[in-house]
Amino acid sequence: MSLRRSLLIGLLIYGFLLSGLGTLSGSFLAVAVPLALYLAAVLVYRPYDVRLRIYRRLSHDHVRPATKITVDLVITNDGEDLEELLIEDEVPAGLTSDGDTSLLLSLPSGASHTLTYHVEGARGSYRFEQTQVTVSERFGLFRRQRPYPVHSRLSVLPASPSLRSLKIRPARTRGFAGPIPSRQGGSGTDFYGVRSYEPGDPPQWINWRLSARHPREIYTNQFEQERIADVGLILDARERTNVSTRDSSLFEHSVEVTAALADSFLHDGNRVGLLVYGRGLERTFPGYGKLQRQRILYALAMAQVGDSLVFDSLDYLPTRFFAAKSQLVLVSPLCDDDPPVLTRLRARGYQILVISPDPVDFERRGQAPSRTLDMAIRIAQAERQLRIRQLERVGVVVINWQVGQALDATVQAGLKRYLPQALRG
Repeated sequence: MSLRRSLLIGLLIYGFLLSGLGTLSGSFLAVAVPLALYLAAVLVYRPYDVRLRIYRRLSHDHVRPATKITVDLVITNDGEDLEELLIEDEVPAGLTSDGDTSLLLSLPSGASHTLTYHVEGARGSYRFEQTQVTVSERFGLFRRQRPYPVHSRLSVLPASPSLRSLKIRPARTRGFAGPIPSRQGGSGTDFYGVRSYEPGDPPQWINWRLSARHPREIYTNQFEQERIADVGLILDARERTNVSTRDSSLFEHSVEVTAALADSFLHDGNRVGLLVYGRGLERTFPGYGKLQRQRILYALAMAQVGDSLVFDSLDYLPTRFFAAKSQLVLVSPLCDDDPPVLTRLRARGYQILVISPDPVDFERRGQAPSRTLDMAIRIAQAERQLRIRQLERVGVVVINWQVGQALDATVQAGLKRYLPQALRG
């Protein structure tokens, strides 16, 4: 645009000069002289040496949803004076901005200026790529426009509902003290059995009542050792299991449940890994502690539903990713062809817990009541209950969670109901 303007002015000057020489009229020359002086002034004051340093500063690089982030874009002029500088920061799609993301100013040599605005967004990973810079002189004829790469990353982590410690009983535990009974005798708090007295046993462990009935033998109480376990979290990200409404999707609730489970298991000292199963296999290898919690939350922030011809069913769950006879926790609304796969995993020695957000109840909430809808809901709920009972018969613990109910109360009540028959098996 600036090149066209300067070219137009140059042609006008040339035209007026030719007309003045051709007609020997001074009026044409009088018009051409101011234009020539104007063009000369533009050439003198146009920006030749444009050297800018730009960096972006975020108040936080990871936050929870609906949290405002302050973005400071700092521009420093290392070149000559800039009479007119337009800064336009590009906000990633999915983030909403509060405040101006562009700024028009004059920036002398060596000076700095900060453009400040605020952003917020839903769960996800967002990358700021570049800032658009336009430099011109005050006459607006010569402009230089170029993008400056200024990379920043913002992760909006999923919300994590509060969840108390979960009682799980995997067939195999690890050799470190923890909250999970290990099915082995040793030091602990829960009674495990009785054995013959061995030198070095604490006197308070002696079972005096049983020893009194056997004068020639002394017996010692044995307690069950408490250890930590390997826990594999599996988030179902298949498109066909997701239910979406105008305001939200069932998958978002599944992500929040997975975050709460990871927080609870890691808080108890367990080794936890994550597998997002859907359009591909997105793995977070098992680990401990706060660092592992951050890894899992970052992975959940980027989790998206998707379709895949290979991973359309659970048949291709990579069991080698999980330790043998460990605890698997699947967060899934469940499909008709899922029970046979989970049955095979149970037969291989895995303890399986399924937290299943109820898709029937979730979809019903957005529908107007009608007799046809009531009948459809009854049929869908009957099919779902049949699927759940099919899993319960093989020892898979299934907790049906209606997303409008408190997660912790539902999970604790479900585990308490299942604990005697399933988790101790």
